[in-house]
Amino acid sequence: MSLFKINDGVLYMLIASFCFALMGVFVKILSSSLGVLEITFFRNIFGIAIIGATLFNMPLKNRGGRIGLLFFRAIVGFLALLAWFYNIAHIPLADAMTFSRTAPIFTAVIAFFALNEKIGKNGWAAVFIGFIGVIFIMKPSGFTLKTTDIMGLFSGIGAALAYTSVRELRKYYDTRTIVLFFMGTGTICPFFMALSQSFFEIGFLDIFGEVVIPKGIEWFYIICMGVFATIAQIFMTKAYGAAKAGIVSAVSYADIIFAVIFGIVLWGALPDLFGLFGIILVILGGVLVAKEKV
Repeated sequence: MSLFKINDGVLYMLIASFCFALMGVFVKILSSSLGVLEITFFRNIFGIAIIGATLFNMPLKNRGGRIGLLFFRAIVGFLALLAWFYNIAHIPLADAMTFSRTAPIFTAVIAFFALNEKIGKNGWAAVFIGFIGVIFIMKPSGFTLKTTDIMGLFSGIGAALAYTSVRELRKYYDTRTIVLFFMGTGTICPFFMALSQSFFEIGFLDIFGEVVIPKGIEWFYIICMGVFATIAQIFMTKAYGAAKAGIVSAVSYADIIFAVIFGIVLWGALPDLFGLFGIILVILGGVLVAKEKV
């Protein structure tokens, strides 16, 4: 019976990973004509509609408290998503996915310092391997980092901060409340950032592209992005309920493999030798970190 449950968890996470990679595909397709702020807006508003529909049958059950942490998780999660989508628009899908998947590695470090969680020798070795992998992907020139490198690092660190916050917030709030705050922030902030960009010409926002009205097939791509993101979230949740967290976390790195395949098939974006080696090291580091939780 135990083996059956583990196999279910692995299957669910493989489906989730495949859908996360597909979501990335549609984000990249949309980024050729829409700005990153718009894509982030539509990604989150779609999620709000889906989760909001569940409230009719299952009202939220919140104990309340730690409101500051709730807003912190929402803001840092939104910024991490924005950084991730920026990278998907500007670098190969596999590299962008790998940057975001450094979150478990950063989570282990943050939990060590913030929550006093222990990391054994194997855990620190895994963290070191993951960081070396990131360096191979960035291929920095001296001490200079590209914008995509900075965004990539923040997409991992920001997600790690958000995940660490969720551990505490689950004691006080329904999971849907946490997600709704995150997605609500991810809808409101891009809207006002886009308005600021249009009316006040705030220069640094230009890196996220111009705001244009989606048309034609772009609406279909937006729907596909939202659908696959939602399916991924559902199966990821089912996976963690069907198998041990360490096993599921290790399998979740399959989304990088799927991203590599999609990148090659759709854009001919085969990672170079250094990038491929970096991806392998990040996956190895993440799997070893996950193994500590088994």
